[in-house]
Amino acid sequence: MTSTIGTGIEARTPLPVPRLAARLETPALVVDRPRLDANIARLQAEMDRRGIALRPHAKTHKSVRIGRLQVAAGARGLTVGTLGEAEVFAAAGITDLFLAYPVWIDGLKADRLRALWRVARDLRVAVDTEAGARQLGRAVRDLPGTLTVLVEVDPGMHRTGVMSPEEAARVAVAASEAGLQVIGVFSHGGHGYRPGGAGAAGLDEITSLEAAADAIEAAGIPCPVISAGATPTMLTAASGRVTEIRAGTYVLGDRQQWFLGSIPAEGCAAVVAATVVSEHADRVMVDAGAKALTKDKADWLEGYGAFPAYPSFVIERVNDYHGIARVPPGVARPRLGEVVAIVPNHICPVVDLVSSFHVVNEDGSSEIWPVDARGRSG
Repeated sequence: MTSTIGTGIEARTPLPVPRLAARLETPALVVDRPRLDANIARLQAEMDRRGIALRPHAKTHKSVRIGRLQVAAGARGLTVGTLGEAEVFAAAGITDLFLAYPVWIDGLKADRLRALWRVARDLRVAVDTEAGARQLGRAVRDLPGTLTVLVEVDPGMHRTGVMSPEEAARVAVAASEAGLQVIGVFSHGGHGYRPGGAGAAGLDEITSLEAAADAIEAAGIPCPVISAGATPTMLTAASGRVTEIRAGTYVLGDRQQWFLGSIPAEGCAAVVAATVVSEHADRVMVDAGAKALTKDKADWLEGYGAFPAYPSFVIERVNDYHGIARVPPGVARPRLGEVVAIVPNHICPVVDLVSSFHVVNEDGSSEIWPVDARGRSG
């Protein structure tokens, strides 16, 4: 199975090298603004057409400015993965947030959650065990109002989430008895991250969510929110009783999503700009290694990043500050000192490696946007 990026991305690389290269210190993360805007508009329009809410996962970009663009385009709110991310977005005025992680709330985290709740009264929090629900209820017992929760369902990824409808009902009842307001169920179809996996994983999400919602409703608890989330299943799970989609990676795109067909080639809006620093025989080296591209690599994808302008070779090996690409015989190679664009395998951890990124506008001008929630992993 080929791992090259292909002509769709070659036609208009996200990095306008001739205009921006002289102003960059590499390695640097660069975002193409027209592609960013198009990605936001494309998924929002499709969810609007289907009558399904979009609540993008902000762990991909960790950017207040991108989050505001998504909300302005029609997103219901944002999804976050940690209390730290929620604190950053709430402080910036984006307060309709879903913490889609079954955090064990005690000690300092309890103090932080109570402070966050006072700012973000539209906050929703995940639960997936009876003990976790009771612990969460104790943490917010003395606060005004009622904290809203969703029960996480495992659709087949086998990470967090209840394994059966009966367990979902028990967790929902425990949460309700703990003084929390249960409003629905959610899942993450991460097992769709494989070639050809999006259809089956999306169906798994729909089936498991609907069964869990039925069981919770049979226990006497209304279940108006049925939320699915993963970029590979953002369309295949947007059906049936699903009321909300929580895709994240779609907004910037990456090599994995392009390879899986989750996004079009022009959906790759983010690249790592790197300088060719060395060349020897059949390889070239760039200054973007593991600390710029990460070592994230699916077993169905070759290498650690691809070059839109040189589609026949990939980053074959990474050390901390070295990205090493093997060049096939007879194939053009970049010259020493050339700034090249690399599409990383997985954009989410790449963003968290930098404090800011360059946003390139249609006219070639650029801005620097901060990664506001960088490092807020707890």
